[in-house]
Amino acid sequence: MEKPWKKYIPGLCGALGALLLAGMVRVCFGLERGGTADHAAVAAVLLVLAALALLLLRLEGCGRDTLLVLLLPVGAAMLARAMCMDYAGSDYNNFLSHWYRFFQENGGFQAVAKAVGDYNVPYLYFMAFISYLSTPDLYLIKLFSLVFDVALAWGSLRLVRVLTKDRQGSRAPLIAFAAALLLPTVVLNGAFWGQCDSIYGALAIHAAALLLEGKNKMSVALMAIAFSFKLQAIFVLPLWGVLWLAGKVRFRELWTFPLTYLVTIVPAVLLGKPIGEILGIYFNQMGEYPRLVLNAPSIYQLVPYGTEVNDALLSALGIAAAGVLVLALLALGFLLRDRLDRDLAMGMAVVLCIGVPFLLPRMHERYFFLADVFTLCWACSNVRRVPAAVLAGGSSLMCYIVYLRLKFIHVVRIGGGTFVMLIEMLLMLAALVFSAVVLARQLQEKRKRVEPI
Repeated sequence: MEKPWKKYIPGLCGALGALLLAGMVRVCFGLERGGTADHAAVAAVLLVLAALALLLLRLEGCGRDTLLVLLLPVGAAMLARAMCMDYAGSDYNNFLSHWYRFFQENGGFQAVAKAVGDYNVPYLYFMAFISYLSTPDLYLIKLFSLVFDVALAWGSLRLVRVLTKDRQGSRAPLIAFAAALLLPTVVLNGAFWGQCDSIYGALAIHAAALLLEGKNKMSVALMAIAFSFKLQAIFVLPLWGVLWLAGKVRFRELWTFPLTYLVTIVPAVLLGKPIGEILGIYFNQMGEYPRLVLNAPSIYQLVPYGTEVNDALLSALGIAAAGVLVLALLALGFLLRDRLDRDLAMGMAVVLCIGVPFLLPRMHERYFFLADVFTLCWACSNVRRVPAAVLAGGSSLMCYIVYLRLKFIHVVRIGGGTFVMLIEMLLMLAALVFSAVVLARQLQEKRKRVEPI
């Protein structure tokens, strides 16, 4: 028998959510940059995003009471983002703001043909578009990422729903939606830092959901668009190779990837940008930073701070180790074939998202964004996998704090060596080991039962 007080929960949550949205509007009208019209525009966009989140939930079958309950985390998420809008970090001051002015001073979309920035052309289209607007560029840059924060939450719901489709009435997808909106690294990445990792992250999450649903062409197309925004989409890309070797994806469906990628660069080519410059952008990025690690919780944090090492050798070893990891999972896909189910595929995706950037050199703290969101979805689908999400998300958040504060959290000294981010690295290593152990146990279970996708 339902307790009488429970019937008041939806109304209470809805009222609190509305109050949080009202607080968000008030915060927007107190922003430092621009005028009243600009502040009203920011508030309007955030309200539209809140409405979009609820609309997506409605389209996913949520009823009135559920929407009222979820208005609370939606309102909290929008308020948190509004409070972050005025922060301008070094990435904005040293790069993004200069790119924006370049587009303003060189004809907007006409400037796409010129050498500007180190991002691929889809993001340059956006920068060209906002150069025609009068609202402060800091807000416009952040709002673009916030659109994909909502898309990321929606994708998390869809992915967890696929993983839990055998459990009728599960609330796990709704928990994933709310958790993705409020995940600290997601909030900080776009709303505070002004980064755009939620763009390729949202596309990759949706692509994974489509892949596990068997909608392969659309899945591959979304991954191509994700890759066109950021090279870091390749961390989870081998999953499509695993399912191809397992016979779940046809080779002709993989051709959707290069075709879709070419479509994303056609506008830039038509505007006069050399195709060689477009295709070479990611190769240039790989050689942009000479350091072995850039505030990332990777294996290179085991090198004591200030120690002279053979960077080329360590980089080669790390790349080789990441390659071995990918090849091992590809081999598993080939060996398992019909025994490869949704849970196994998701476990492999998690190991890829953590393991590949953990082993590769020259990683930034933000490059574990996919690890954060994939482990979150994994945990929502099965509570026993919560440690992976806590360890990976906690490690990433600590690394964000190191960068944003420009100060190490805890320096460890062992045997005369100084380790500046050892704790963050050990947390991510623990997340990787935990995920690998869970995957190994899943493989053992597959010997006893067969449950194809």
